[in-house]
Amino acid sequence: MKLRTIGIRATCTTLALTGLLGTLATTPAQAATPVGWEGQALGLSAAQQQSQGEGMTVAVLDSGVMENHPALKGRVTTGPDFLEDGLEPGDPKWGQHGTAMASDVLKVAPKAKILSVRVIDDEQDETPDIEDLKDLRNQGKSPIAEGIQYAVDHGADVISMSLGSSDWFNTYAAEESAAVDYALVAGVPVLASAGNSGDGLNSVSYPAGYAGVIAVAATQQNGTRAEFSTVHTYNDIAAPGVAITSATNTGGYKPVNGTSPACALAAGVVALMKAKNPKLTPAQVNDVLIATAQRPAGGGSALLGYGPINANAAVKASASPPKDETAPAAYEGKEHFATPDGTPKSTHPALEQELVMTGGAAAGVGLVAVIGGVLLVRSGRRRGPAAMAAPAPMGPAGMMPPQGPYSG
Repeated sequence: MKLRTIGIRATCTTLALTGLLGTLATTPAQAATPVGWEGQALGLSAAQQQSQGEGMTVAVLDSGVMENHPALKGRVTTGPDFLEDGLEPGDPKWGQHGTAMASDVLKVAPKAKILSVRVIDDEQDETPDIEDLKDLRNQGKSPIAEGIQYAVDHGADVISMSLGSSDWFNTYAAEESAAVDYALVAGVPVLASAGNSGDGLNSVSYPAGYAGVIAVAATQQNGTRAEFSTVHTYNDIAAPGVAITSATNTGGYKPVNGTSPACALAAGVVALMKAKNPKLTPAQVNDVLIATAQRPAGGGSALLGYGPINANAAVKASASPPKDETAPAAYEGKEHFATPDGTPKSTHPALEQELVMTGGAAAGVGLVAVIGGVLLVRSGRRRGPAAMAAPAPMGPAGMMPPQGPYSG
């Protein structure tokens, strides 16, 4: 796995962590994770005067959480390891990303608890080959699906997944989509990071792309989209994602870039909301976040969804949310859709066979070229987490400086 200054991109069949861990020296351990510019951007101080996440459990599906970190001690319950790759706490590849994400959740909701469920590794090199994952799926197993179901069955109030795929092929997994549905029906909101391919191919990222998941994009200090944040229509809201100080698996702190910390911070906000009103449904959580977001001048878009989260406004609005209209409703249309269905018939001119043959041949040549390029770029057919990299220095107006292409 190759790293660049700001991040990596997983190759065609790779599930990638969407956070980017800093390489600055760790700072001395403190009792709580330091709050930087993200506190003001979220309106965190005012939000925490209303709620601090009391009684809420946030399931962090990730690479494991070091529960003895000073910022996490006494707040973490460790669930099963569904990845089952043989790594244990203390290994440098265990809990690097997950520990960072858990600390970001508690930075927002300091009185919440964390349920750590390990579903990914910190490094691609140690994750199962795609063929191994296919075997697991054939056995009815998916670490992420199992992790979601476990979290729901063991009292999670919110599920946070700072992970995602950057894959052109076979990223959708029916069992994971079904697990998301299981959580939503149980009343548990599910959040996922939008992805870090915004300065690359903007690949569709799952689980952010599954229906019902609240997809979180990343902003930089001036409130605009972080350059790496994936641009896609599934984006719902946005949160700070540049230079977010987070806990390390060695006991210190490092700055983090990515939609990973954005998702974790957003999950903390949802914990504040549900502590304020435990009856909030996933649909109401989504509606409140959208209604209270700092809506861009041009309205919602694929860049940042409906805009950056306003934690103070979201918590306040949670006390009287809009009615949940997602309940099952009886179908009142026709009894069946037999012929005729009202669709007008249409006619088409005869195909010009020579033109079709020429176009088909050209398309075939292009497809072969594309496949060849993909095979050259791919470093291995793996579906596993990506590492995290240090925040790059800021350019004018807080913009990320130009970066080279991802390498995976």
